[in-house]
Amino acid sequence: MLEKIEMLNSLVNNFVWGVPAMVCIIGVGLLLSFRTGFLQIRKFPYAIKTTVGRMFRKKEASDGAMTPFQAVCTALAATVGTGNIAGVAGAIAIGGPGAVFWMWVSALLGMCTKFTEVTLAVHFRETNKYGDLVGGPMYYIKNGLARHWHWLAYAFSAFGVLTVFGTGNATQVNTITTAINSALLNYRVISEDSVGTLNLIMGIVIALLVGMVLLGGVKRIGRVSERLVPFMALIYILLGLGVVILNIERVPGVFYSIVYGAFNPGAVTGGVVGSLFLSLQKGVSRGIFSNEAGLGTGSIAHACADTQKPVKQGLFGIFEVFADTIVICTLTALVILCSGIPVNYGSAAGAELTILGFTSTYGNWVSIFTAVAMCCFAFSTIIGWGLYGARCVEFLFSEKTIKPFMVIYSLVAIIGATANLGLLWSIAETFNGLMSIPNLIALFLLSGTLVRLVREYFSKEDQ
Repeated sequence: MLEKIEMLNSLVNNFVWGVPAMVCIIGVGLLLSFRTGFLQIRKFPYAIKTTVGRMFRKKEASDGAMTPFQAVCTALAATVGTGNIAGVAGAIAIGGPGAVFWMWVSALLGMCTKFTEVTLAVHFRETNKYGDLVGGPMYYIKNGLARHWHWLAYAFSAFGVLTVFGTGNATQVNTITTAINSALLNYRVISEDSVGTLNLIMGIVIALLVGMVLLGGVKRIGRVSERLVPFMALIYILLGLGVVILNIERVPGVFYSIVYGAFNPGAVTGGVVGSLFLSLQKGVSRGIFSNEAGLGTGSIAHACADTQKPVKQGLFGIFEVFADTIVICTLTALVILCSGIPVNYGSAAGAELTILGFTSTYGNWVSIFTAVAMCCFAFSTIIGWGLYGARCVEFLFSEKTIKPFMVIYSLVAIIGATANLGLLWSIAETFNGLMSIPNLIALFLLSGTLVRLVREYFSKEDQ
């Protein structure tokens, strides 16, 4: 049965992430960049000043909403996760160091794509019967496009519900169990024989914790996210910078392998990865898995922000992609490549490769800190994607289906703790691609609306 699922998924995955997908993702990013005058570059200093300044303002949100800081933390919670740790490791192992270069390219365009998603989500959002602000791709399709395009909203929501179980939950839990197992095995607290039982126990515990947070509503999700995200990011960045500094002599060679390997992967991987397209494909797909630019999911959290300025909230999209991919994904790549650990190119890899990069530099003791950081990364991602799934289910059916969905979503953690990593990543990647299609079509059709909103906002700011 598993073999049939794997074969079917492989066929769909190869189609979804083939040439058409690369053209759509990069093409829409280029279109939006040109139509806004490459706003992500031209207004980058303004975006950082505006977003970082707002993030630390103490403000209470109105009922059914989050503060702008909580909204960005919830969105970052969903993006800054295993995509940065296991996703980057997998991209390098399968696509070679050059995959990192294509991550950078997709992130540069993705800054504008995500800016567009957040701006449109806030502009076209609604208030549900519970008084909660709701928005995202399904709502900017419904409220911004003609009726004959509304099928895209339902397609996005349907793919979104399926995606959250793999991308948002199962792969994240798998990373938590990998991190904890590595730490405990390093200190011989457990044996290889007891890993399966421990994973099952961890899956049950995580399911209970996720259920407690999600069933507490939007405000509890926002409060948990604003505490977890800064803490986990700080620990991870400090540890990663330490690896780079301690292996500083390897940095120039690593950057050379990333850039040169992007166009000639075989020369860097010894011929194991010889396809330029494979390197590009893995870089772009894992980059999107990490920063979500093009998926539209992050805009669902931003739609909950207590703000009346869509473009101003949209600037957080630029900040998020920069922080997620340019900073944290790059740091993960440097940890793996600077540490000098052997990379088995052409084979699947996950969080264990990143952990090995840390332990080879600091020693086994650091596995405790990486386990804590990765658990925080992954748990916050599960919570963020739980909100996304709830909004998709609500749009497809009604508000009454939210709590049953959250219970089922929480229980998926048990599957994630005990299932095969390679198949989980592959299925998650497939659904990510399927979900991006209706969203990218909507962004293309609504690009004129975005240009108008941007002009109106900056004309007022310049007065």
